[in-house]
Amino acid sequence: MLFTTGIFWIFFIFVYIFLFFNLKVTKSIKIQNCILLISSYLFYGYWDWRFLGLIFLVSTQTFLSGIIIKNFSNHKKLILISSLSINLSILFYFKYANFFVNEFISIFKLNNNFLLENIILPVGISFYIFQSFTYVLDVYNKKIKPERNLINYFTFIAFFPQLVAGPIERASSLLPQFKNLQDINLVALLEGIKIIIVGLFLKVFIADNISNGVDDIFRNYQNYTSGTLILGALAFSIQIYCDFSGYSLIAIGIAKTIGFSLMKNFDLPYMSTSLQEFWRRWHISLSSFFRDYLYIPLGGNKTSPNKIIRNTLITFFASGLWHGANWTFIIWGVLHGLIIVLEKKIRLKINKFFHWIITFCAVTFLWILFRSETLNGFFQYISLLFSTKIQFPESGRQIFIYGFIF
Repeated sequence: MLFTTGIFWIFFIFVYIFLFFNLKVTKSIKIQNCILLISSYLFYGYWDWRFLGLIFLVSTQTFLSGIIIKNFSNHKKLILISSLSINLSILFYFKYANFFVNEFISIFKLNNNFLLENIILPVGISFYIFQSFTYVLDVYNKKIKPERNLINYFTFIAFFPQLVAGPIERASSLLPQFKNLQDINLVALLEGIKIIIVGLFLKVFIADNISNGVDDIFRNYQNYTSGTLILGALAFSIQIYCDFSGYSLIAIGIAKTIGFSLMKNFDLPYMSTSLQEFWRRWHISLSSFFRDYLYIPLGGNKTSPNKIIRNTLITFFASGLWHGANWTFIIWGVLHGLIIVLEKKIRLKINKFFHWIITFCAVTFLWILFRSETLNGFFQYISLLFSTKIQFPESGRQIFIYGFIF
């Protein structure tokens, strides 16, 4: 069930009515959260009901882990490792098993009879597993107390506005909101609708409108001139921003209408004047997750220069791998890390405008790698981009318009 489908909005109207009735009549926090939990499971089960068991398993084991960490502090590290291992194993199996098995078979030229081609990737699995990470790690680090209310915690993990595409909310931020009866009023409704309209504009009018052209260029890049390939890269930069930020805004707006606050996930990232700044503005919930739960625990900036480089590259390797099981994503992440390392080493004394130009060009160039299905496809795309005639088609003029706006 997608935010851009009619069935979702019918579903949401009923959820809103039930929550409003509870607020005005029964005034029960427990009923409020039961409505949200049932609604969230219906929302997720609409895609494939079989994976409800998976989100239930993740919720159960992390809920119990938080309580055990608190009550058995002498063994809390073992419990933490066990809980994270279970979640990582689930994520690895569904998201990466095919990739690593295929690579193993390719390297050693083995018989491919045991390929795991029937594994279906559950929608939103990376988001709700990372969200459960924040809970267990924050309980372990004594940033929050373990949640004792099962319904509250299960609703936090499965909360439907941000279940399938984020933002990845911290337990310390979202979980306490389920302990209160949220006010549903006209002001919140109108504010939420405004955010939803902007999100739908970005997602449906911009991203979906240019997606067919982007797909055609990247699928048939051999048939196009350099100018069209440049337009393809620029168009994809616009598409991925509008698609992802638009969907995030819809999620934030939906939550706002029912009284919940979700974090801002994008902050004009293409206005950045460095890649470091870009990652502070792009997919903020994911960037801050890797910063707080991987980069800083590795030592962050408070260590030797060589270890800072190591920490940066490990973090961006993990970020690339998170985005998908493909060498293109992994190398895309590592290259971002390498450029950030160079930015720290080399300070160009040029106008801020040129810093922006360089950053935008670097980000757009790396989006080509992100969008390419294979490394070979990426190398062929950029070789044609730099070796053929620069001639922009008339049909590409709208891309310049979108680019000027965003």
